[in-house]
Amino acid sequence: MATSKSRVPRSTSLRESDSRFSESEKMEGAGSWDAIEWTKIEPVKRSVPHGMSTLLLEEEDVIVEGHGVVLVNTDEAGTLLVTNFRLLFVIEGTRNINPLGTIPLATIEKFSKQALKFPSVPRQSDKTPSRRLLQLIGKDMRIIVFGFRPRTKQRRAVFDALWRYTRPAQLWDLYTFTCGPSNYNNTSPKVRLLNEYFRLLGKRSHLASSRTVEDASFCISNEWWRISGVNSNYAMCPTYPFSLIVPKSIRDEEVLQASTFRARCRLPVISWCHPGSGAVLARSSQPLVGLMMNTRSNADESLVAALCTLTAGGRGPRRKLYIADARPRKNAFANGAMGGGSESSSNYFQSEIVFFGIDNIHAMRDSLSRLRDYLDTHGATSSDGMSSFLRNGGWTWGGGNLSSMSASVSTLGDSGWLIHVQSVLAGSAWIAARVALESASVLVHCSDGWDRTTQLVSLASLLLDPYYRTFKGFQALVEKDWLAFGHPFSDRMGIPTVSGNNIKTIELPRQSSLGNFPSSPGRHPSGSSVTPAASGSSHAQTSSNYSPIFLQWVDCVSQLLRMYPFAFEFSSAFLVDFLDCQLSCRFGNFLCNSEKERQQARVSDACGCLWAYLADLRASDGSSHAHCNPFYDPLKHEGPLLPPAAALAPTLWPQFHLRWACPSEAQAGELEAHYRNMAKKLCEAQKMKDVAERKVKDITTSMDSLTLELEKEKQLSSSAMDLAKGACKESAAIKRAIESLGCKVHFSSSGDCALDIGTGPELQQKFMYTSKRDLDGNEPQEEKLDLSVSVSLMADDNVTRSPVNRACETLCPLRTREGSCKWPDAGCVQLGSQFVGLKANFDAFDRLSINDCYFGSE
Repeated sequence: MATSKSRVPRSTSLRESDSRFSESEKMEGAGSWDAIEWTKIEPVKRSVPHGMSTLLLEEEDVIVEGHGVVLVNTDEAGTLLVTNFRLLFVIEGTRNINPLGTIPLATIEKFSKQALKFPSVPRQSDKTPSRRLLQLIGKDMRIIVFGFRPRTKQRRAVFDALWRYTRPAQLWDLYTFTCGPSNYNNTSPKVRLLNEYFRLLGKRSHLASSRTVEDASFCISNEWWRISGVNSNYAMCPTYPFSLIVPKSIRDEEVLQASTFRARCRLPVISWCHPGSGAVLARSSQPLVGLMMNTRSNADESLVAALCTLTAGGRGPRRKLYIADARPRKNAFANGAMGGGSESSSNYFQSEIVFFGIDNIHAMRDSLSRLRDYLDTHGATSSDGMSSFLRNGGWTWGGGNLSSMSASVSTLGDSGWLIHVQSVLAGSAWIAARVALESASVLVHCSDGWDRTTQLVSLASLLLDPYYRTFKGFQALVEKDWLAFGHPFSDRMGIPTVSGNNIKTIELPRQSSLGNFPSSPGRHPSGSSVTPAASGSSHAQTSSNYSPIFLQWVDCVSQLLRMYPFAFEFSSAFLVDFLDCQLSCRFGNFLCNSEKERQQARVSDACGCLWAYLADLRASDGSSHAHCNPFYDPLKHEGPLLPPAAALAPTLWPQFHLRWACPSEAQAGELEAHYRNMAKKLCEAQKMKDVAERKVKDITTSMDSLTLELEKEKQLSSSAMDLAKGACKESAAIKRAIESLGCKVHFSSSGDCALDIGTGPELQQKFMYTSKRDLDGNEPQEEKLDLSVSVSLMADDNVTRSPVNRACETLCPLRTREGSCKWPDAGCVQLGSQFVGLKANFDAFDRLSINDCYFGSE
């Protein structure tokens, strides 16, 4: 793709712009404005102002910056930045973005210069200052007014930047191409369209891929319908998708013949089919019947007749066909003068023609403009900075004047917006009822088949199919009926597009501001006067083809969401963010006028994807995100939604219509917001409960484990105590036995036993005992025995001096007169003292050949 991006310097200095004028022009007649202190205006630098870089998006460059600008709506001063994507207003001293004063450039419908003259002061009539105002009207229902210091030429620089960047010369100059896909890559829209076709035909097992598109292997069918690739190269109809669902009985040659009988070759094709009854929603453009309404086409009549298949099972009669013409009857007949017109029921088998009377794109544009002016005039704070309660002494609205209140309400009715919304809702509900209750097929068309037709078909599909009321299904519905079937988004939004291989630039006429800030003497402070924009000082972003058709459809969806709060997975906040992204042109999904043009511009590869961006927002909070409807219950509305006529009474959409003019009222009474907060708190409490339960479970498990270990320790301790008691008794017995021999026993930790024997101090014999392994001749091992014993034999005189021997001499009846003892037959060794903890070296004592009877328990 060859693109020519003309990049501009990152910032244009307003001081350089001022240098073209004399110093006297710069500061003369400055006057005073209480909103800011003019002497503290900071100089404008070429680089991004300090602290502002964090406020910019990826690849967003500052073109012009102005300091000391006042947002008249809220009477706040700050810095105004014009970037290659938006107008950014940062509140002075806080570095906070003001949402009202920040608007994407593509969302600006028109802007103009205004001058507000203040009443003159005595003796200073020649130097009466005036506010230099810049008014912007947005496609999202807001009217913004910025005030600039007189004669600083800041307004001129901002106006020139807006003039250039709100009307790019070519498609590639849009910010979305500069930014690129970033983190929001767009998978092939053709693959997603085929997957939706497979779902409609009941072929869920099939999964499309890029190879499926390239090989044209998507031409599958069911009992009644088939997917045709007759328009794969867009030769038959450049505004239709590459693949179409047509009756199975109609060949591609007949499809080509039928296309010539419809305006712009937009022949009747199937948009939605009922999985059980076989009834379908079909769409097309008007037939080319001519001025006399007598031109016919056999191929077209055969194709339309094929939509009336047999009823389910093929046992009943052929189903009825309704041909729904979205236009007023007189408009349809008037189109006959240009070759168009409407069908005759006599030419189409078992058909009935119905006219819905929905007005054209121009009526919708004017209606929205009147609604926007009504909201700005009667809002809490309007674009002139004055509350509607205070304007004209409070007589504009309320103030006890019942007639003025009635007048303001009638002004809302005079805008006609709610009537148009009701017409689209009623037509869609009628279509859905025919399909659901009568199992009838409905063919919908208007003039070209891409505005009112798309509104009716997509809204009826939303009522009939619960899948389209989910996030994934809503995306599939918009991509199928709005994008693939060629709603001209570029024309309706007033942005450039491509036509063939050439750039198609929308010619945007210059015109005065209509019905906005200076529209009424009552819209500015008493005693002041407004000077209208001079010739060439206003700019309209829109062409004659601009119209809020898609915005109106989303408004209709919001009305259904209000009526059926349990039926939709998404919330009103999702619809607002979705619409803001579409109007801003930040992503490439809604660029160009058809699938063919987006393919030529390689939009899917060069731009980011809106759906991926919105999905990424929801991923952060899951089901608790503001885009998720907390009341959604898929089991409550499993079938179609069929609202009765009495329920189709639309109201203003608070979250969208009132968010700028009445911000408090737009948020007040949001039950779902309170419910979501409660649900979030409940979820957090549940998480805390789960964490506490896990901790309790872990603690219980640890306690059980410690209890088992403690029981084991008790058993080991008890066994050790028993062993200790046994060893204590054995030690006492051994000591008594050894001392009765008159020996000294020495224990050492080396594993040896030393036995000292002597009859006198000079006589001593030492026996060294080792472990059995040493005595057996094996190599000594690094084995530490529990205890070593050293035994010394003492002389008789030493023995007799011990208390035990004295007890033997006195008490033993077996002792001889010579003083000798009949050991070891005597049992007197049992009288010895006890030694607790002594552990004998039994290997050593085995060699003493001591009689076992001396080791009995006491």
